[in-house]
Amino acid sequence: MSSAPDLTSRVLGRQRLVVAAGVTLLASLAWLFVIDGAGVGAPMRMAEPPPFAALVLMWWVMMAAMMLPSATPAILLYARVRQMRNGDGGISQTWVFLAGYAAIWLLFSLAAAGLQRLVTGGSMALDHPVAEAALLIAAGLYQLSPLKSACLGQCRAPAQFISAHWRAGTAGAVRLGVLHGGYCVGCCWMLMALLFVGGVMNLLWIVALTALVTFEKLVNGGQWLARAAGLALITGGLVLLA
Repeated sequence: MSSAPDLTSRVLGRQRLVVAAGVTLLASLAWLFVIDGAGVGAPMRMAEPPPFAALVLMWWVMMAAMMLPSATPAILLYARVRQMRNGDGGISQTWVFLAGYAAIWLLFSLAAAGLQRLVTGGSMALDHPVAEAALLIAAGLYQLSPLKSACLGQCRAPAQFISAHWRAGTAGAVRLGVLHGGYCVGCCWMLMALLFVGGVMNLLWIVALTALVTFEKLVNGGQWLARAAGLALITGGLVLLA
């Protein structure tokens, strides 16, 4: 017959599996949405601009698809900390941390949808070589900036981040998720703006940017990859201008 500690360990282990499965399912559903609405060769200009709420939802789900792969280590680490301190009733469920993270990307999606409506109207891309070149160069310069480096450093070290910013209770979990989301936005917002160059719902462009974000945050030498990408973007923008 299993002892109480053994039973508790198995239950907590299953909780981590549930968290991992939940994040995987959420990301998979988001990617299904992107794939369904982002077919290569889809028209770059719609007959009528969609409702603003639909634009916000499109951006938010797309951000979930693009950002959850690189955010998964922090989410699972939070779940691990919660497991290790199971006797502490002040630790909120993992979904509370995730909700704070998602809320920041919702704010970003509101801004992106507003910018899309203002700048491109019914179009899904800038469709202007000078504007596209300027955005490429701006994104490249940001990749080389100290702010990008600082935010990327926080995203690449989830253990240090959680240790430094941990607070007990629901408010603490929300705050932790909001802070982590804020650093992720600070790290990636200019890369997400490049969707206006390749096409907001261009599947190949979305996959390429997702891969870049994920490799920057998760692989060894990711900070150097970010800088190399910055130089490549600047070069591409200058070539486009020429």
